[in-house]
Amino acid sequence: MEYFSENFDIAVIGAGHAGIEAGLAAARLGCKTAVFTINLDWVGNMPCNPSIGGTSKGHLVREIDALGGEMGVAADRNTLQSRMLNLGKGPAVHSLRAQIDRRGYCDYMKFALEKQKNLFLRQAEIIDIKRDGDEWLLKTRLEAIHRAKAVIIATGTFLAGRIFIGDISYESGPDGMFPAVELAKSLKELGVMTRRFKTGTPPRINRRSVDTENLEPQYGDEKIVPFSFNNDIEIRNVEPCYITYTGAETKQTILDNLHRSPLYSGKIDGVGPRYCPSIEDKIVRFSEKERHQIFVEPCGANTDEMYLQGLSSSLPEDVQLKIVHSIPGLEKAEFLRTAYAIEYDCVDPLSLRQTLEFKDFPGLYGAGQFNGSSGYEEAAAQGLVAGMNAALKIRGKEPVILDRTTSYIGTLIDDLVTKGCSDPYRMMTSRSEYRLVLRQDNADRRLTEIGYKAGLISEERYQKFLKKLDLIAAERERVENLSIPKTPEIDAMLVSRETSALEKGLKMIELLRRPQIDYEALTPFDKTRPDLPAEIFEQVEIDIKYEGYIKRQQMQINELRRLEVKRLPQDLDYNAITGLRLEAIEKLCKIRPETVGQASRISGVSPADISVLLIYLERNGINVI
Repeated sequence: MEYFSENFDIAVIGAGHAGIEAGLAAARLGCKTAVFTINLDWVGNMPCNPSIGGTSKGHLVREIDALGGEMGVAADRNTLQSRMLNLGKGPAVHSLRAQIDRRGYCDYMKFALEKQKNLFLRQAEIIDIKRDGDEWLLKTRLEAIHRAKAVIIATGTFLAGRIFIGDISYESGPDGMFPAVELAKSLKELGVMTRRFKTGTPPRINRRSVDTENLEPQYGDEKIVPFSFNNDIEIRNVEPCYITYTGAETKQTILDNLHRSPLYSGKIDGVGPRYCPSIEDKIVRFSEKERHQIFVEPCGANTDEMYLQGLSSSLPEDVQLKIVHSIPGLEKAEFLRTAYAIEYDCVDPLSLRQTLEFKDFPGLYGAGQFNGSSGYEEAAAQGLVAGMNAALKIRGKEPVILDRTTSYIGTLIDDLVTKGCSDPYRMMTSRSEYRLVLRQDNADRRLTEIGYKAGLISEERYQKFLKKLDLIAAERERVENLSIPKTPEIDAMLVSRETSALEKGLKMIELLRRPQIDYEALTPFDKTRPDLPAEIFEQVEIDIKYEGYIKRQQMQINELRRLEVKRLPQDLDYNAITGLRLEAIEKLCKIRPETVGQASRISGVSPADISVLLIYLERNGINVI
């Protein structure tokens, strides 16, 4: 029999990476928040690779941390190996990646939710959701009814989840957990239009069966950079990773068994991730390649389970065994988990506002894979934004809208809600046109002020941040005024680095502008250098080296913001605007952009259409700034 249980300000459905950040943000902003999960033992689960960060994803984690989120802190405390990627390129694409202790991360996040004031963590399956006036009613499998002012859906791959392994198919969430079947039906009855996406995961094997002597070891960085700007612990590399490759036998085994793959037999309807294809998909799409790289990575400090990154598959188990045993070093590999593909329901993100609230369902928010994205980091970023904005709305405050000029998070959300996605969306550095300004190293300089004003950054942390800005400014002033005299020693150093010797003494700032010269090279000649954290010197050096490019990009940002501040009324009748093309009218009516800037990024809306729109707004006196 149904019974009414507790009332909440905000209810979060799901305790994956999106649900965690949403719940913590909402509770930290003073809202009574419930986080519901099907299984408490898998809060913050990593059903795919147990790693955090990577190319562009490292940017997202540092931005989450700068805003007051938890992912970076949890990653730092559970790191097995840390590496900075793309160091051979410029700082705009440097990205931190860490291999994570899977169970340690789950335990950390579960405890973080349990001890958070205003947050109530519950193991309960939500099977029904409906409107009740201005609020929401949520029904659990055990027939409890909870009332909430706002609901955040962060269901990951659980929503109507279905597993595929060869000819075998069954309803399931990831890692053999229950799927959210009834909730999927409830959302459709509510009128939320969903579609099917799919993702996959590789086999997991026992370390004792791996011939590591025949694998290429991959070690972590000597100098470890933490994800969290507020990190206060020593991070150590405790586990190596390994590299191996598929070969001709692997390729032939896959080609001989393609007809047994649900991807090619038509059993899977969902659209898979473009940038993380299965091994059978790689063999077909890149048929000219003779081999593919495989990473053998640890899943934890207290387990011998190892993850085979690059071998995602939905082929039958017997074929998977043949594939793995055809790879050098894995000839005797013992399976612990079989690879699978999982198909799930998600929403078209074009139905969401930039706050991640549904346009047609006030008080209902989406976050993570439910919004059509892929990846733990993308999910956590959306969860933070959804939780923050749901709480701010309940408290009667202005929302936090991160545009693409402020952050990778802003780019991610703008891409989703403006352009939509036809396959699981993955963040990449190439998606950001302002990546020289939006680097991972300066995420705190870009976003900590926003997190502080929203209420997610403590006063103590904010004062520490302001001190950092003062140190950067003082060090910049010092190098601007410091003269380095011409000596045989400095000339020898300059020539050894393939740059010209000095004609006379030079300001240190001019030396740092040379691509070949860095702070470390100038150490013997910099007699007044203060004892400062390495990050201070890093920020000053990057600011100096890329000053001209940064200024040019800042001008582009300022121009975009001119359009971004021009708000568009949500009831604007685009059919009444003479001069708009039919395609533009159709797209503008469907997406309902919130600003002129957002309208300009809609596929099918041309610069001429934007000019017509601006003239119409000005003539009718509805150009709100």
